[in-house]
Amino acid sequence: MADHATPPLGIPHHPSQAAFGTDGLRGRVGSAITPALALQVGYWCGRVFPREGPVLIGMDSRSSGAMVMAALTAGLTAAGREVWTLGLCATPAVPLLIRQCGAAGGLMVSASHNPPHDNGIKVFGADGNKVRPELQRSIEAGLRGEAAEAEAAMTTACAPAHHRPELLCHYRDALLASVPGQGLSGVKVVLDLCWGSATALGAEVFQALGADLTVLHGEPDGSRINVGCGSTHLAPLREAVVNSGAEMGFAFDGDADRMLAVDGQGRVVDGDHVLFLWGSALQEQGALPDQRLVATVMSNLGFERAWQARGGVLERTPVGDQHVHAAMVSSGAALGGEQSGHILSSAYGLAGDGVLTALQIATLCHQRQLSLGAWRDESFQSYPQKLVNVTVADKGRRTGWEACEPLTHAVSDAEAAMAGSGRVLVRASGTEPLLRVMVEAAEQTDVDHWSQHLAQLADQHLNAA
Repeated sequence: MADHATPPLGIPHHPSQAAFGTDGLRGRVGSAITPALALQVGYWCGRVFPREGPVLIGMDSRSSGAMVMAALTAGLTAAGREVWTLGLCATPAVPLLIRQCGAAGGLMVSASHNPPHDNGIKVFGADGNKVRPELQRSIEAGLRGEAAEAEAAMTTACAPAHHRPELLCHYRDALLASVPGQGLSGVKVVLDLCWGSATALGAEVFQALGADLTVLHGEPDGSRINVGCGSTHLAPLREAVVNSGAEMGFAFDGDADRMLAVDGQGRVVDGDHVLFLWGSALQEQGALPDQRLVATVMSNLGFERAWQARGGVLERTPVGDQHVHAAMVSSGAALGGEQSGHILSSAYGLAGDGVLTALQIATLCHQRQLSLGAWRDESFQSYPQKLVNVTVADKGRRTGWEACEPLTHAVSDAEAAMAGSGRVLVRASGTEPLLRVMVEAAEQTDVDHWSQHLAQLADQHLNAA
């Protein structure tokens, strides 16, 4: 084993871009995400995956997806790994097919809810879970040119690549198998497929259950993915649901691993509501160990108190599905997720799946002969909550915001003023150059005042020259 002075393949490495965020590598195409970087990611994934077998690659609809997939494929095959490309698919299809096919691992080319000019790479291990920290560190070391790896026979041991989109039928079958014996005959449903991954199978599975379906943004379009639509822009879905008299609507993000819903009145049903409603159904079935749900620090205080009133336990984690996943594995919880609509179920592989979650909520409503609005009314009253994103380009200042005394003192002042009836959460985004300032309180005036004040202080002091 010889130390490399430069990375393999003669490609410059990207030390400033080699660190994984909360959901893989992500950033603007052409600067953060380049063909050179994707080639290196593919190569080093191929070198560090411990298991034999093919490596699967899926992608969302972004225009840059084919480029990133091709570069990943080149790197993987140069490392001697056989590659099976899936084409357009939802992120959760990749871990499911990794397990079904006995693959060595998998990659998903997507920037999730980010705008079209971004892209990213999510890495999954042979168990279908996000790649383990030690393997992630090995990949990062390779990207930084720090790994000690032999290149002998690299150019003579290239493996083949095959396009295998037919494998996605197994994902479709798994979605339908998650609601056995259920139907949605005559139920008026609107789907916002976001021009993204959900266009692959979202409408098909709802139609297979007999739903009376209206589809928005239903074709793959890499130039419009997430633009004014999907789970980050609910206005088109709300309008379509209300105007059509639909019972419910579901909107997905770009790679369809999360979902937000609206009821027949156009009210948002977010991840907290989904956890409460689906969790209540599991609780009634005796299928919720310890009455435990796992959520993040972003989840609403009203949700927590209502769940506790049902005799339940709400365990909070840092933001990020990997933290929810780890807590669920540790505690044996059956259900967990994020307010943003990223929901994990132990019964379905612990992979966030927006389409599966939508199917569960739709069929549970139909079983109960309740509209989604009526069921939502049985859940909880949210505390007013406001999230303000402050752009902070300097990563050191962003991640080290707690060193800013004016901001930390103001946070303490806010918490003292709300005296237990509210809370403040400040955190650096793991995927974007943003500091997120969230205030939640029983009174809207407190929320408005403190969120504005804290955001202004963050901008003033963290972006100072």
